[in-house]
Order: sequence, then structure tokens, then C-alpha cells
Amino acid sequence: MSDLTTTVTRYLDIWNEADADKRAAAIAELFTADAPYIDPLAAVEGREGFAAVVAGARDQFKGLSFELHGTVDAHHNQARFQWGLVTEAGAEPIAIGFDVLVADEAGKIKAVYGFLDKVPAA
Repeated sequence: MSDLTTTVTRYLDIWNEADADKRAAAIAELFTADAPYIDPLAAVEGREGFAAVVAGARDQFKGLSFELHGTVDAHHNQARFQWGLVTEAGAEPIAIGFDVLVADEAGKIKAVYGFLDKVPAA
């Protein structure tokens, strides 16, 4: 099994990548072709679906970034972790989520299930 903490870091890096081509290349490298991404706001399958969700979030939250909060808890081929959406590194998050990532035996992400713990005020 691959190091899932590294996989989580690479996953969060995708959310923070401004260049769409670099983001697409990272998604192609890290995700299986048919991986679902499901959270309270989206349910998509495949790399293009996930790329569209990330692009939408980047448009909605310009200038903000996602960072890991706490440690990655992993066993077998799955990891759970909390992330925060911040205005600058180490700042109080305006949004907090909890994701569960499932990897295949080669270490590629084959599913992500997300939950929102704190959402920005309207």
C-alpha cells in the first residue's frame, strides 16, 4: 500500500493548483479513470467530473486555499482527514470539511467521500 498521507497531500495540492492544465495532469496521475467524488454539494464520477468540481470551488473561493488540519488517519487502503479553507496559511478556516479517500492497490484514488463540518456564512 502506498503512503496515504502523501496521497492526501497531493489531493489537497490539486485543490490549490491554479493552472487548469497542471491540475488535469495531477488528477490523471492520482485518480483512477472512474473514481467518484461525492460530497453534500456534488456527486460526480471520473477525472473530468472531479476537475469540474475543483474548478467551480476555485472560482467560488478565489484567493483561498485548502490545508490539512490535524493528521491523516489511515488503514488498509483508506484515509480520513480534516481540511480547512483558509485566507492564508495557518489562518482560521472559513470552511472545514472531513473527507474519506479510498485508494487502489497501486495507490491511485478510487473514491472520495466528503462531509462539510463548517460552511461560510451566506
